[in-house]
Amino acid sequence: MFNKKTMTGLTGGMLLVATLINGVAHAQDWPQRPVRMVVPYTPGGGTDSITRIIADKISQTDKGIQFVIENKPGAGGNIGMTQVARAKPDGLMLGMGQTSNLAINPVIMPDMKFDASKDFTPIAVVAELPTVLVVRADSPYQSLADVIAAAKAKPGQLKQALATVGTVGHLAGEMLSHKAGIKVLNVPYKGASPALTELIGGQTDYMFATPVSVINLIADKDLRALAVTSSKRIAAMPDVPTVAEQGYEGFNAVDWKMIVGPAGVPKEAVDRISKAFMAVSKDPEFIKRMEADGNTVVGGSAAGAQAYLTKEQVEWRTLLEAIKFQLK
Repeated sequence: MFNKKTMTGLTGGMLLVATLINGVAHAQDWPQRPVRMVVPYTPGGGTDSITRIIADKISQTDKGIQFVIENKPGAGGNIGMTQVARAKPDGLMLGMGQTSNLAINPVIMPDMKFDASKDFTPIAVVAELPTVLVVRADSPYQSLADVIAAAKAKPGQLKQALATVGTVGHLAGEMLSHKAGIKVLNVPYKGASPALTELIGGQTDYMFATPVSVINLIADKDLRALAVTSSKRIAAMPDVPTVAEQGYEGFNAVDWKMIVGPAGVPKEAVDRISKAFMAVSKDPEFIKRMEADGNTVVGGSAAGAQAYLTKEQVEWRTLLEAIKFQLK
């Protein structure tokens, strides 16, 4: 016989079961529509190209996940990343963050619209791209040690070409100057092309450039590579030693890329993306394609991505504050 108390208990139990079933259904339903992936830079650039490759590979790995790429350039990547930070945390808007907008800009730009340490959910570290210290082919500098010695012999006279101010390439140079105790003259340009042209022409002495921008110039004997700024040598230039190998232990300045969402993305969505990218990161074809441009594929778990981001933010802040870096 059912009494009021029994009926109340049954009703409560049925509601609990319904809630659990509904929760499972929602988890299984994600994503309910294509995921918007924000690239905070213009179409056709390195970040855009890598994002499109990865989105395609993830969709092939997990056919339930499809992407729509949205380019939101401006303010050094901050406009696009602000949109991601403010998005509803349902896993339906993600972004491709990187060193500049998640670790460097928060230190050197005073009017950030987001807190890079709190407003994002790190999902997967995609890859690391170092810079390469290059000199012209007929330069008297045959090694990193030669560059350092020349800078110490002529304080403030050696000219370092900068593709753009405030980038990883620029700050790799600042990191070297800080660790080696040298002072050089920075010569900024509006992009890598004019900077490399003047380096080859002898107007400047050295430059930290992306591998893809100098691989052919090195092969054509226009430039000579002296060091890479990653912690390990890269597949695209296996004979070029790291800065760390040449006396500067722990030196690491790379432009990493990381899939992130707004803070609070559901675990189910994070796990789906993370699992799919872990599979992609082990695909030989994908690895070969990435390494051809100088990238090193990273991969790993979402927890690993969080730890990686925290470490990078601390290390870049420490450097930038130590050198009292300011955008000029």
